[in-house]
Amino acid sequence: MAKYIFVTGGVTSSLGKGIFAASLAKLLQARGFKVSIQKFDPYINVDPGTLNPYEHGECFVTEDGAETDLDLGHYERFLNTPTSKLNNVTTGKIYLTVIEKERKGDFLGKTVQVIPHITDEIQRRFDVLAKKENLDLIITEIGGTVGDIESLPYIEAVRQFIWKKGKENALICHLTLLPYLSAAKELKTKPTQHSVKLLLENGLQPDVLICRTEHQINKTIKEKIAQFTNVSPNAVIQGIDMKSIYEVPMEMYKEKLDEVVLDKLNLSKETKPNMTSWKKFVHKLNNPKGEVRIALVGKYVELQDAYKSIYESFIHSGAFNEVKVQVTSIHSNEIEAGNVQEILGGYHGILVAPGFGDRAIEGKIEAIKFARERDIPFLGICLGMQMMMVEYFRHVLGLAQAHSTEIHPDTPYPIIDIMINQKNQTQKGGTMRLGAYECALQPNTLAYKIYGTSQIRERHRHRYEFNNDFRKQLEMSDLVVSGVNLKNNLVEIVEHKSHPFFIGVQFHPELKSTPENPHPLFVHFVAAAKEDAKSKL
Repeated sequence: MAKYIFVTGGVTSSLGKGIFAASLAKLLQARGFKVSIQKFDPYINVDPGTLNPYEHGECFVTEDGAETDLDLGHYERFLNTPTSKLNNVTTGKIYLTVIEKERKGDFLGKTVQVIPHITDEIQRRFDVLAKKENLDLIITEIGGTVGDIESLPYIEAVRQFIWKKGKENALICHLTLLPYLSAAKELKTKPTQHSVKLLLENGLQPDVLICRTEHQINKTIKEKIAQFTNVSPNAVIQGIDMKSIYEVPMEMYKEKLDEVVLDKLNLSKETKPNMTSWKKFVHKLNNPKGEVRIALVGKYVELQDAYKSIYESFIHSGAFNEVKVQVTSIHSNEIEAGNVQEILGGYHGILVAPGFGDRAIEGKIEAIKFARERDIPFLGICLGMQMMMVEYFRHVLGLAQAHSTEIHPDTPYPIIDIMINQKNQTQKGGTMRLGAYECALQPNTLAYKIYGTSQIRERHRHRYEFNNDFRKQLEMSDLVVSGVNLKNNLVEIVEHKSHPFFIGVQFHPELKSTPENPHPLFVHFVAAAKEDAKSKL
């Protein structure tokens, strides 16, 4: 039978529950346990697929096509294991399931209520992933902050679930904040005490406290927190700020978090965690031998979480290449033909990011043109690849009005057009081309060299594609179609055969990059940027 760990948060949001859940999972996995993590989000959206990136950050897509919370990206990057639609549950999914059951008459005329029907459905979903994957341990992150009205059904469900499973089979890790008052020059424990008190009022006693702090916690503070929260002193864990999120697992190991958890769950701790490859990655990350500058040209750059997986992919590939990748976010509406040299001239690589809609498109096209003409390494992802095609047809093949029908529905040259099976689609949520699809690579191409194989499988999230009506014109040019989905003849990868590194992909390679397996496209892109930096020296 699986053991259950619940991660809750208090005092304030954005404390990093996902990172600590992933770090604990990494340590337990490194000890040989079969472990996974799931996120329960309290918002009423069925999934984040229809949310603006400014609302909730990046929408992470799983192999099986689920649009999920960005924390699932952290789970995959730390555990080096794919997640699925079962790893992310929202209040919207819970209520939708219960209401559909009510409509079918499954409750036999009973009044449907939050307790027991909603809390029962939450508890059922606590167990689904653990049973399906035959896990030793399942970590469940409860989104939001204790005290939020929308989180109350989850807290009550956790209380009931632990009562049913027994304290020896489940525990609660509560993440809280120790603010530092510079005027008083001391850490304050009162917010943590109040957070635990609020948890107790809802029937939950935390077993482990992870205290987020900017300063070291001494023994006296730990004992004070333990005394006033009914937690054993060794279970008060310091969660101090680190230079990188990838250092957190080793910091938690020093704090003996995994040992405390295993003790409380009566599990063996004889096997020490094997973190050799993780340590090697962190060492390379912290000891770069050079630096490259990459311009990330996008539409949502004000919020770093909007492109979270891209930033993390640069960290992974930078460590692999033993360079620090200095990524600068540039809003595409700032770029024009007259200032592109001034804005992008000092970079060793340019990435044009994914996105939707017509806002700030021309700036992306100018950035792509600049990279193509100046032989600057370039990577275009999804919309970035589509605009790469538009730019080429406009400025090289002479179709000045070439565009995407997403941006310009009446364009005479619809280089990018909506997919056939999307044309009559009226519902927005969960209806795009989502998840992993096969792609065949052409021999003797850059794409084939990068992957080292003729068949790949990558994740998608789009409604528009390259219009094959213009394929013949493309075949006569320097732009080569090097990757195709053979089932529907969809162009997946396009590259410039006369350029050092100029490649666009319809899929999202950033979603599959991890520290221990950095994505080859990012590895080679950073390597090309490294060569560009050398040439400029």
